[in-house]
Parts: sequence; C-alpha cells; structure tokens
Amino acid sequence: MTKPTITITYCTGCNWLLRSGWLAQEILSTFTADIGAVTLVPNDLGGIFEVRLDGELIWERKRDGGFPDARTLKALIRDKIDPDRDLGHIDRHGISA
Repeated sequence: MTKPTITITYCTGCNWLLRSGWLAQEILSTFTADIGAVTLVPNDLGGIFEVRLDGELIWERKRDGGFPDARTLKALIRDKIDPDRDLGHIDRHGISA
C-alpha cells in the first residue's frame, strides 16, 4: 500500500519558506511511519500557501483565513489518514501545539 504524500506550496516572494519548513518538520515528526513524503514547492505566485494531501487541498491560506497552526494541520491530516489515531497532547482541549 502506498503511503500518503503531503505537498506544501508556498510563495517565495512572501518569504514563507521557514514557515513551510517548520510545518513540514511538525508533520514529519508526528506522522513518521504513516506518510511517504512531505514536499515543499516554491512558487512565485503572489501570496500562495497551500497544503495538499495526495493532491487534495486541505488548507489554502486565502480560503481558510491565514496559516494553519501545527495542531490544526496535524488534526486535518490525521482525520484523512487515520481518524481513530490519538495525537496525544494536541488532542487535549486547552493546550496549543
């Protein structure tokens, strides 16, 4: 079975590489054995920031009102690849990632 892949497309002109890299690191540290790859895709289209899981758009900066925090993004990914998985402390209310 092929493991899911995540693609983060970010605007180079907006200097969102560090944010994208940080989110990629958070995803990889949480879903180490569950995903096949996290790919960063630089793009010069003004203001683009998208996260896709196997090609499906799960976060878009303009549509979703900004950038996801790690907690939100991890929950979105978990809900798609393993809905019964407990994400530990980030699933507890009142604690932010």
